[in-house]
Amino acid sequence: MSDFAVDPVILSLTHHAVDWPLCRVFLHDDARYAWCMLVPRRAGAVEIADLASADQAQLMQEIVRLSNGVRGMAAVEKLNVGALGNMVPQLHVHVIGRRRGDPAWPGPVWGHSPAVRHDPAELAAKLALVRSF
Repeated sequence: MSDFAVDPVILSLTHHAVDWPLCRVFLHDDARYAWCMLVPRRAGAVEIADLASADQAQLMQEIVRLSNGVRGMAAVEKLNVGALGNMVPQLHVHVIGRRRGDPAWPGPVWGHSPAVRHDPAELAAKLALVRSF
């Protein structure tokens, strides 16, 4: 883990919330969505298959944990969970709470429109909520 570092693109789009046993948990800085991200703290991991079996199992547990938390945020009707990595190769998993009528519905949130950044009070409240998951 000593060589682990989060990709600068991820850092520019998110706020660190908490570290769990395997992953660093981030809140995506777009106030329109309940959008979090898991980044396994394993240097060089690009694909889930790059993780040891125990880490793969732990990642799934943390995906479910984060999914359950995100479900409780802001009228979430559907979860989008994905590990695409086309723009940022470092292994990371998005957990996004969606609802009919959100700005990107029913399409993907990526590239839909510029992010609407959180105001400081809303950001603090959402980070506290994510830390409670």
